[in-house]
Amino acid sequence: MSFSPLKVAVVCMSNMNRSMEAHSILMKKGFSVRSFGAGSRVRLPGTTRNLPVVYDFSTTYEQMRKDLARKDRERYTSNGILHILGRNERIKPRPERFQECRDRFDVIFTCEESVYDRVIEELWAQEQETCQPVHVINVDMDDNLEDATLGSLIICELCERLQQSEDMEGSLAELLLAAERKTGRSFLHTVCFY
Repeated sequence: MSFSPLKVAVVCMSNMNRSMEAHSILMKKGFSVRSFGAGSRVRLPGTTRNLPVVYDFSTTYEQMRKDLARKDRERYTSNGILHILGRNERIKPRPERFQECRDRFDVIFTCEESVYDRVIEELWAQEQETCQPVHVINVDMDDNLEDATLGSLIICELCERLQQSEDMEGSLAELLLAAERKTGRSFLHTVCFY
């Protein structure tokens, strides 16, 4: 029996660290995956916590990397941002906003509750055409390299289990419960329709 490949999206606020780490891992595992940000602009750590470096979503990862290297190569090397931007460049040219995408997905993973809320709000605002279900699942992860990797591995394992499932709709709740027991994390889940 052949399965159609699972269409997956991963969304964080800026399409920079968490969603791109998951995008990288899922892509290497052969999943059909896209990643997005749900914020209005891309925000990266600046010289102080209250002063982020802000870019439009139209700015390429390469442009951001060159700009930050010019501003303070040592700072952005030591905090990992130049490494992240280099990885991102190898995956796609620039960050993308979820609100501007009209592609259909089977599962959309979000990386924090406020992003989950924005994604659901956007899906409810779209006109329903096909009544195709999309599962939105929040896997909370802190916006740092270590937690982005751990959260992305959880997302990857969930995708692998969903891909193997003969009845995704029927088995998803059970899979999430098992993942909660295994990881000690709780996952928000809702079903929207296209």
